[in-house]
This record gives sequence, C-alpha cells and structure tokens, in this order.
Amino acid sequence: MNEYYIGLISGTSRDAVDAALVEFAGARCRTIAGHTHSIPEALRQRLLALSADTPLLEAARLDHALGELFAEACLALLAKADLAPAAIRAIGSHGQTFWHQPDEGLTVQGADPNLIAELTGIPVVADMRRRDMAAGGEGAPLVPIFHAAVLGHPKESRTILNLGGIANITVLPAGAQAPRLGFDTGPASTLLDAWISRHRGLPFDDRGQWGASGDCLPELLGELLADPYFQLPAPKSTGPEHFSLAWLEARLPPSWKAADVQATLLRLTAVSIARAVCQHAPDSRRLLVCGGGVHNLALMEAIAEELPEQAVEPVSVTGLDPDLVEACAFAWLARAHLRGAAGNLPQVTGARGPRVLGGLYPGHPKN
Repeated sequence: MNEYYIGLISGTSRDAVDAALVEFAGARCRTIAGHTHSIPEALRQRLLALSADTPLLEAARLDHALGELFAEACLALLAKADLAPAAIRAIGSHGQTFWHQPDEGLTVQGADPNLIAELTGIPVVADMRRRDMAAGGEGAPLVPIFHAAVLGHPKESRTILNLGGIANITVLPAGAQAPRLGFDTGPASTLLDAWISRHRGLPFDDRGQWGASGDCLPELLGELLADPYFQLPAPKSTGPEHFSLAWLEARLPPSWKAADVQATLLRLTAVSIARAVCQHAPDSRRLLVCGGGVHNLALMEAIAEELPEQAVEPVSVTGLDPDLVEACAFAWLARAHLRGAAGNLPQVTGARGPRVLGGLYPGHPKN
C-alpha cells in the first residue's frame, strides 16, 4: 500500500520553507509535488539576527511564527497537489536551525511542531537532531542515509554534494548498502549570501555573476583555508555560527574590492569541497549536486575546475529535484521514525549507535 509523507525544511538562507510531497511504495519513493513558501522579509531579518545573545522571548516568538508558517507551507502544498490532510501519514519537519554547536552537544531548531500538527491535523515528526547528539553524535548531517537509499548505484562510486548554506558530502561506494562517510566540508552559500547582502543589498548572487566578475585573492584564500575546521577529521559538522561575516572580516587584508572577496569566497567553497572529495572519495567518478547552490553557475564551474576527473552534475540527472532533496529526506526520516527504524548513521555523525530520531506530535481530524 502506498503512503504519502510531507517533508519541511528551511535552510540557512532563511528566505523560504521548502515542502515536498513524497509517495512511498515499499523501498521506493518518488516526489509527487513541491512547494517553496516564502518567508516574509521582516521575519527573515529577525531570523538572520539570531545569535548567542538573542533574548529567550524573541527565540520563542520566532519558534511560534515559524510553526504557523510551516503549517501554511504544508497546506499550500496539499492544495497544489489536490490532496486532503487525511491522505498524509505524517510530516517530517526539520524546522529552522537557530543554533548548532556540536562541540557542546547543542542544537536548536525552531518551528513549533505542536502548532504544525494542530493547524494541519497531520502527525508531525520533528526535533530529529538532538537524539543523535544525545548519543554522542554531531546531529549532522542527517541526509546521507536518504542519499544512500535513493542515489546509491550498484556499479558506480558516487559522491553526493549538498550546496546549502553549508556544503556537505556523502560518499557512496559502488554497491554499498550505506554511505562510507558523510560530513560538512565548510561554507557554501552562507558567506556568499551574507557578503552580497552586505555590499549590494541582494539576498543572493544570481548565478554567481558577481563572484565571477571579481578576481580571487590568493593570500586571503590561503588565510581562509588555514582555519582549523578544514583539517579536522570526520565526523564533523559546522554552521554559520562559525563561518560568519565576523570570521571573514577578521581575515581580510588591508585593502580589497568587494567583488574580489566574493570571488575568493566562491573559490574557498570549491577548493574545500574538492579537497574533501579527493581525500575521502578517491574512487568516486561522479559528483551529484543538490541544494540551492546548484543554481550558482560560477560555483558549479569552479567545482568542476577543481575536480577535473569527476563528472559534476546536478542531481536532476537522476530525476530528483535539486531544490527538494533535503525536504524529501525529512519525509523519509519521518517514515523511518514511524517504522521504528534508525534515522542516523553512526559512521557519519559519530553517534554511539543507530537511533530512532525525533519526537512524534499527534495530529487530529480537522473539523
């Protein structure tokens, strides 16, 4: 019997909620519909202002506002697909990361699942990272188990690259039942978006055109690549808490042009990814790319330049929508929870063992 699940996530750009409707039939799954639900600019600016010093009341208000917004995104997706809430087995909600600090076992995701369940009437599985962290893991990345299930190949060694705010890879050896490794390689869009917002007032670098107009600054690139994170062994995870504008500005040379810094940040992402792939996936011959960064053509070209022996392609060549892979993954994780199956991979997160992830927030029949 086929089952329908919905996955919800908002990434580090904090500009939208991605919603995916996924149909499961046994071990197979396919995306039925997707929806991108914009986050109002005033709310986005409040989310971008989140820091370790944010008052608890503001964090609580943001959690509530996002809960309502995630429910709106879900209902808009159902309207697009012409399905009633009763047709959905469960929602898997990642929420919006407020803070991620794995060295202290801390991670906080906002978007109150109680509100999502109440406003949609659909059961919600949420708070999926903290159980892995309780077991000694990084709580991230969680998507590699989904990558293995849907993108593994019996004869071809592949690497899956997610270009969100942070870049992460999943190493899939040919014929393997699970990824050999998965971890965050470093910044992707988080610094690129923050820098162009600071200097041009734009939310992102459309197709990477601004970065492509500048020249990479070799000395600055060397300073950035010298950050200890890049030398840490896996498992590891990071976020904009570390790779922030303050981190960048502390390393800027005395004189610079903003476009050249953007070009350097673009090359930083490409080089850090390439080094991780060469070190941890030497047998890989294909790099399948998903996430919003796939639309940054200059970044995709830079990655291909740094990995000349890899076929660098968007994951759309496999039939998956690059913008919905993470949302689909959280639908998959919700299903795993309801089936009592583990949603983490200890070799990826560093947890002491497999764990069923998340908590269940029951739905109710809509009046």
